Amino acid sequence: MKEKLLSVGIDVGTSTTQIIFSEIFVENMASGARVPEFKIVEKEIIYKGQIHFTPLLSRTQIDAKELQKIIQGEYEKARISPGEVDSGAVIITGETARKDNAKKIMDMLVGYAGEFVVATAGPDLESILAGKGCGAAKRSDKEDLLVVNLDIGGGTTNIAVFQDGQPIDTACLDIGGRLIYFDEDGRVAYVAKSLEELSKHKDIGLYEGMVKDEKVLEEVVKAMADVLYESVTVKRSKVLDLVMSKKGKLLRKETPIELVSFSGGVAEYIYGHFQEEDVFKYGDIGILLGRAIKERFDKGNLPVVTSEETIMATVVGAGTQTMDISGSTITFTGAQFPLKNLPIVALTREEETSSALKEHLKEKLSWYSLEDGKERVAVFIKGQKNMPYEEVLRLAKELTEALEEHYKKDEPLILIVEEDLAKVLGQSVLQNLKKKRDVICIDGISVSGGDYIDIGKPIGNGAVLPVIIKTIVFNY
Repeated sequence: MKEKLLSVGIDVGTSTTQIIFSEIFVENMASGARVPEFKIVEKEIIYKGQIHFTPLLSRTQIDAKELQKIIQGEYEKARISPGEVDSGAVIITGETARKDNAKKIMDMLVGYAGEFVVATAGPDLESILAGKGCGAAKRSDKEDLLVVNLDIGGGTTNIAVFQDGQPIDTACLDIGGRLIYFDEDGRVAYVAKSLEELSKHKDIGLYEGMVKDEKVLEEVVKAMADVLYESVTVKRSKVLDLVMSKKGKLLRKETPIELVSFSGGVAEYIYGHFQEEDVFKYGDIGILLGRAIKERFDKGNLPVVTSEETIMATVVGAGTQTMDISGSTITFTGAQFPLKNLPIVALTREEETSSALKEHLKEKLSWYSLEDGKERVAVFIKGQKNMPYEEVLRLAKELTEALEEHYKKDEPLILIVEEDLAKVLGQSVLQNLKKKRDVICIDGISVSGGDYIDIGKPIGNGAVLPVIIKTIVFNY
């Protein structure tokens, strides 16, 4: 029997904020007396709010009161009250996630999303969310190709490469549609430092306070478009170093791209969805940049595919909370339960058995590093049935080393295993610790990268832990 949930997706980005309400239909796929296993079987957007400029008090602070007014206004237009929402996802992305009061904003928005996912996405995670939301991840799996998605917003371009539906590489560049904007008198009011350096390197006469000059600006966006093309082909040059995001990195040279897609506000003008006569309609370079990127990639050798979503609230909402119970042969120390909204970092089976397991995990953990610290995550591995003890020891050693190098303080190490080996793996992790900290290692749970989980207080006389698996739903 299907169950209908009202879900909300709220995306607060560098330039824009959008809210979407959806009806998500879920069905219990478990039979008999098994623990319920709900799957999303259908979704329908019932209200898509206006795209608003994200309100700012300054370049470093979000206007919390104005943002709340925007969200409340969209609830009223949709004729929905926060109490009616069953589930949802609030994702704060881009430069907005780095604002001084981002945590305050996140806490303020909790009441608008039901009991579900509220998260701040750094550049790597934002790249992955955008790639999933626009259909690039799905396409890589369906067509068996390495697909790169460039999510071009106001402040940054977040890049993710997908293979078999899973992210394998990410990058972030300071290339975006609002890195130059104009005042009411038609003068350049702001130029990002990265573009100042790029213009100087290219000998382009761009500076704050100058009268808007379309020829100069076309030179600038052409240079920006060249940089983006190099980022997915050459992948290393002096010019790329000039615009590499402070917290970002470039794609690995060995990642061979086979297909390109675009998302974000600028993508609308790459794909030609809108034909604006006034290229400065939004008071920035977004439209010019989109056209320049189209021209550059049309000249290149990489095939470009149209995304299923471009201007996207990164999420439509969130699916049902799938309840599961851990196995009974598990390891956990400490009494910090419940743990809520833990993002899943998933290793592939190839990565688990690779001699470079530690390096793979360290890179994926880095995707969850924010400017104000490192987000607590749960690492998922499949494991294998009847795993030899020597292999368990190797796995425990490499997992522990990677996690301890990532988390320097006393954060707990949280491991989720599909196969039945949490007891021995968890005990082995405890023995490998360089300093005392809690370890939670549970099995009998299957999740995917991009899911979030809650881990509840022990039940069954402390023998098992209840787990709620949360799935973010995208509009494709």
